Amino acid sequence: MSAILIWYRGRSVREQRLLLIMVALLAITILFAGVIRPVRDGLESSRQRHANAELRLGEIKAQVAQVKAIQRGRPRAPEGPLADAIRARADEAGFVLANLEPDGDRVRISIATARPGPLLGWIAGLEGDGLLVDASTITGNGDGTVAATLTLKGRTS
Repeated sequence: MSAILIWYRGRSVREQRLLLIMVALLAITILFAGVIRPVRDGLESSRQRHANAELRLGEIKAQVAQVKAIQRGRPRAPEGPLADAIRARADEAGFVLANLEPDGDRVRISIATARPGPLLGWIAGLEGDGLLVDASTITGNGDGTVAATLTLKGRTS
């Protein structure tokens, strides 16, 4: 340290002032680049993450409200035997059931040929009426129709 002090004192007054200004500017640059800028960038990043989290929270609250509305208005399982209700709904929709097997609280059905759009619409309608799809297998027949095997059960409270 004493060698630097001796070197500094050996400079002219003008050079000493310029060296002091240079050291001050270097300190300001290091302070800005090493402290102020990273803190400012971190704060901006935190603000952005907070804004995104608020948006996601609002979306999730809206989805929760939709789910609760669906749960309040969800239909009950059909009265009477489940197999009869499924057979009646299939007849109403124009689907020919190749197989209908009651299995406790579930019913397995097979449909040999059906158009995919109306079949999926019918399945959605069943769920809207309180009949849930427990398992399904839908395969293409190669002629634009599909074959379906479904296991359905009634909705419980």
